[in-house]
Amino acid sequence: MDYNELISQALEARRYAYAPYSHFSVGAALLGADGRVFKGCNIENAAFSPSLCAERTAFAKAISEGCSDFIAIAIVGASSDNKGTDFCTPCGVCRQVMREFCQQDFHIICAKTDEMGEILEQKVFTLSEMLPESFMI
Repeated sequence: MDYNELISQALEARRYAYAPYSHFSVGAALLGADGRVFKGCNIENAAFSPSLCAERTAFAKAISEGCSDFIAIAIVGASSDNKGTDFCTPCGVCRQVMREFCQQDFHIICAKTDEMGEILEQKVFTLSEMLPESFMI
């Protein structure tokens, strides 16, 4: 699967974000080594700590469905009232979750899109670039 298709699936997932507090909607599409794609969106909570990032939602779906080998994740995000997206990188907690299940060469794709969902630009990082000194036993 090419990264443009993965970004499109992340945009689709973003439509379901529940972000009444931050008003920042995020979608993620996680590509398993077996070719399956697991989508996630951010799900906020008034108490904040029970909130879930889109990336962790996608990982939870994948792990709970028996997939534990991953190639890449695409992430898109922007203010909820914005149909386009800007570059959105994973938070530190999500980076550490990725490190738990992914190799250092795992790809993190961040994309900027217009209001029609056309990809304007994308940046690809490896997990080792995003989290160079990760906690790992």
